[in-house]
Amino acid sequence: MENGGEDTLQTRQVLLLFVLLGISQAHSEPGSFSVAEEMQSGSFVGNLAKDLGLEVDELSSRGAQVVSNDNKESLQLDINTGDLLLSQMLDREELCGSTEPCVLHFQVLMKNPLQFLRIELQVRDVNDHSPIFLEKEMLLEIPEHSPVGAVFLLESANDLDVGMNTVQNYTISPNSHFHIKMRVNPDNRKYPELVLDKALDYEEQQELSLILTALDGGSPPRSGTALVRVVVVDINDNCPEFQQPFYEVKIPENSILGSLVISVTAWDLDSGTNGEISYTFSHASEDIQKTFKINRKSGEISLTAFLDFETIESYSVIIQATDGGGLFGKSTVRIQVMDVNDNVPEIAVSSITSPIPENSPEIAVMVFSIRDRDSGENGRTICSIPEDLPFLLKSSFENYYTLETEKTLDRESRAQYNITITVTDFGTPRLKTEHSIIILVSDVNDNAPAFTQVSYTLLVRENNQPAMHIGSVSATDRDSGTNAQITYSLLPTQDPHLPLTSLVSINADNGQLFALRALDFEALQAFEFHVGATDQGSPALSSQVLVRVVVLDDNDNPPFVLYPMQNASAPCTELVPRAAEQGYLVTKVVAVDGDSGQNAWLSYQLLKATEPGLFGVWAHNGEVRTARLLSERDAARHRLVVLVKDNGEPPLSASVTLHVLLVDGFSQPYLPLPEVAPERAQGDSLTVYLVIALASVSSLFLFSVLVFVVVRLCRRRRAAPLGVYSVPEGHFPGHLVDVSGTGTLSQSYQYEVCLRGSTGTNEFKFLKPIIPNPSPECSGKETEETRPFNSSFGFNIQ
Repeated sequence: MENGGEDTLQTRQVLLLFVLLGISQAHSEPGSFSVAEEMQSGSFVGNLAKDLGLEVDELSSRGAQVVSNDNKESLQLDINTGDLLLSQMLDREELCGSTEPCVLHFQVLMKNPLQFLRIELQVRDVNDHSPIFLEKEMLLEIPEHSPVGAVFLLESANDLDVGMNTVQNYTISPNSHFHIKMRVNPDNRKYPELVLDKALDYEEQQELSLILTALDGGSPPRSGTALVRVVVVDINDNCPEFQQPFYEVKIPENSILGSLVISVTAWDLDSGTNGEISYTFSHASEDIQKTFKINRKSGEISLTAFLDFETIESYSVIIQATDGGGLFGKSTVRIQVMDVNDNVPEIAVSSITSPIPENSPEIAVMVFSIRDRDSGENGRTICSIPEDLPFLLKSSFENYYTLETEKTLDRESRAQYNITITVTDFGTPRLKTEHSIIILVSDVNDNAPAFTQVSYTLLVRENNQPAMHIGSVSATDRDSGTNAQITYSLLPTQDPHLPLTSLVSINADNGQLFALRALDFEALQAFEFHVGATDQGSPALSSQVLVRVVVLDDNDNPPFVLYPMQNASAPCTELVPRAAEQGYLVTKVVAVDGDSGQNAWLSYQLLKATEPGLFGVWAHNGEVRTARLLSERDAARHRLVVLVKDNGEPPLSASVTLHVLLVDGFSQPYLPLPEVAPERAQGDSLTVYLVIALASVSSLFLFSVLVFVVVRLCRRRRAAPLGVYSVPEGHFPGHLVDVSGTGTLSQSYQYEVCLRGSTGTNEFKFLKPIIPNPSPECSGKETEETRPFNSSFGFNIQ
């Protein structure tokens, strides 16, 4: 973050000093360097730092680079030493032609802070071209009466070099009639004139052949030669004369080939062949001869090559009119090329900064220059970018522009910008150039992970397999790269009693949650915890979400019968008076289920009965009642099997066995109901064993009945003085149990519980509703093993 603050401060300094530095350096004195043409690439030009008075380290720290308007990288800067080196071999004639001095303009761009320094590189000419005559043979027809001192024009030699390396002198082979005189034409080029020293005599010599030599001023000098043939003709005493000594014409640079430029006219007072005039270019340069053509008879000058105002703005040429006698006249024609808007603006990019951090303040992302090779309004340009972009264009130095951010960018809103820079000139018609760049916005960790839901509720069925996948949480991060890589973790819970680390785990990479062990609905029905999502940015950002795990109940607990208890040493026997009416409550089967919901909904049904149709069980509350009136023909002992079943899927069940004894009154003695004999086996092979067993059982039963009658008579004698009791109001006596309708019973009932005394067993003898009629009081004392009813089931039996 410290580095980011320093970069921000540095960028702001650049922006504040940007315009001031550009203006302050706009008119600074340029650095000047000189180099000879044809030097090899990599040649030393000069030390930029020393010339500009800068430190070498300053060039490197400020990001110095050399740029030029024509995008030609002729110079390269070694920022480690400050040396300027040639990046390519320079040809002065190709760069500047005949222009002298040949000066190339460059700019030194300092990026930090932004500053422009102008430098000039002068390319010195070397004598690498020899003079060349375009016509290797010149024909001069000179009348014999030409006076001594007469001057005759000769074609000049062309030399691509300049200065002293161009043509400096002309010589002619030794002869007795002529010598050479040097002249300078309007474009400062030297040309020779042949001066007559001695009168010609046609009869003495009709033709002379002379060698014309052109010498340049190089060291060593170079030369070129041409043959001059002088033909002596008869007398011609009138020279041709032009109507105007000077012609000037303007022609658009987009003129088509063959267009008439101008027509010149000359006349001669002589007649015959001496009056016939032919027109030619005199001392015409190679450019003129390639671009224009003159009709020798009519004097019409036409266009033979395309014009380019940006290359040559005007042409000057001498027109020579020569008659048949060899006399001539001269006139100068100046052809001015008019500029048309035929060059589109050019864009040269100096530097581009991409990508840009999304939290960066306003910075310069691009530096570029604009050039239009046209002139006037055709070369004036305007630069623009689309208005819906957060960028601004600013003019910094001459034709240099900067593209800057208008505000802080947001990568999540837009990750890249395709910017089209349009440059339009003011010519007619207007021409434009479009340059497209792509600016990327780099990500900064400014978005915390966001979960896809406000909270998560996961449903898990109990008794699951350990390490089972129970669900997933998911978060997204609008950032990119490592800033969007999310790690999930379980956050510490505030409940110290919740062993979260032993219940669930989470996959740190994808947010999948796993149950570490089997869950038990009866022990834990639901629990909550928080999951954190943290990205990999610097600094890391995080968020959290609440996860609630709900354990779904499975039907994994069968009904448990509370009453009658099935683990007693002897079965419990219910007493029912024979005078009981239909619907008489015999007893109530009380059961519970550890599950919940429909898995704990219990239903009761009579599975087996000694006498079907005598007793019935209410399906919803487990009450066992008489289904009809009792009669004397009904057996005294009955065995009932009641099935208790829950409503789970699949249903679980439990069964309980009831023993019912029909008595005439609760005061008569009774015997415990013997065990039901096992079902008669099938097959003839068991008949003998059954007969023996039946005889043994019958004998034992008769003995038991006798003992039972005796015991009952003894009890009745002791109980007779006690009399009867009435139903108490308020609290129940100790031998009564209140069974309220809080369970599956729909009503509340009061039952009298009679414990069997002196039996050593731990069971109920009968359970009946309390009615106003007298009922026997439980007698006897509980043994050490006898358990109070309320200690096993409480005072409410469902």
